[in-house]
Amino acid sequence: MRNSRRGAVDPFIVMDVMEEARAAEAAGRSIIHMEVGQPGTAAPRGARAHLAQAMEASPLGYSVALGLPELRARIALHYHDKHGVNLSPERVIITSGSSGAFILAFTALFEAGARVGLGEPGYPSYRQILKALDVKPVGLPTSAENRFQPVPSDFAGLELDGLLVASPANPSGTMLTREAMQALIDACAESETAFISDEIYQGIEYEGEAVSALELTDECYVINSFSKYFSMTGWRIGWMVVPEEHVRLIERLAQNMFICAPHASQVAALAAFGCTEELEANLAVYTANRELMIEELPKVGLSNFAPPDGAFYIYVDVSHLTNDSRALASDILAKAGVAVTPGIDFDPERGQTTLRLSYARSTEEIREGLLRLKAYFDR
Repeated sequence: MRNSRRGAVDPFIVMDVMEEARAAEAAGRSIIHMEVGQPGTAAPRGARAHLAQAMEASPLGYSVALGLPELRARIALHYHDKHGVNLSPERVIITSGSSGAFILAFTALFEAGARVGLGEPGYPSYRQILKALDVKPVGLPTSAENRFQPVPSDFAGLELDGLLVASPANPSGTMLTREAMQALIDACAESETAFISDEIYQGIEYEGEAVSALELTDECYVINSFSKYFSMTGWRIGWMVVPEEHVRLIERLAQNMFICAPHASQVAALAAFGCTEELEANLAVYTANRELMIEELPKVGLSNFAPPDGAFYIYVDVSHLTNDSRALASDILAKAGVAVTPGIDFDPERGQTTLRLSYARSTEEIREGLLRLKAYFDR
């Protein structure tokens, strides 16, 4: 059978690296995982315990398409407590991970052929989801001077239908200041460009608190997830906040595309809000790992990077070593037993000379990974 043109998306390279690392481990090798953007910890204990009780008390069938009302209300309270935003729970939609939220957002906002600006380097699946929906991703090459975040001059005159930003960002870990985000929101409002803010790494912050777009405007889509700060990647549970007049549109799409987010994951997510002590202990590990990476990477020979404000990545310039980051990552895995992600995943134009290193695992694993990297580059 013939395939559709829309289906011809690029691979998500980090997933390919994960598979190579898994195969190496299956063959008996010890692999340090610095490739995957996934906490090394399980979902919070309280969330798991609450779900175990719920599974005995209820069949956990379909929920309504917009999500459990009590979870939507708890997320609205989160915005009040953390960001000072009085948010109606009616504007909160529970999704099948942030990926489900992006599919809903892009389908709701953009016609086929629309043009959506993406800062590069950036999360690769943005581009591929847009392509699969016959929407054109427009790469906006960002600069180290602007800490790899877009600024209004990057898209002036490009006639974009949408702009997607991330703060904290993947792969750089940098954040938009309040002034920088306001400038982007104002530029989009002036040109009638839809503004989407990916905030899935909020909560994992080191240099001040991240700003939510909802602090500055209601005319935006905000996407978040329980995957990162809440350590629930495989549970596939996220949320989005949309303008009030868009709720019914998103509801109709969600009913038909997903029916609902996983009910069990919604129950666990609600309980996760009560696990602050455990989650902050996870954050303390990331904080220690970040300090270790910033201190030790220059000794490895990898000194050209912007210290991350949030998330758990460091995006490293390796142009003095290679112009083929995929080959370098494969060689590091084969010879050092450390899995890292080639920058080509995040920046198709300039990523051949960069690597992303994740420090989301235990401090012992990160320390061992750095020792292995030093031995590799010394050779």
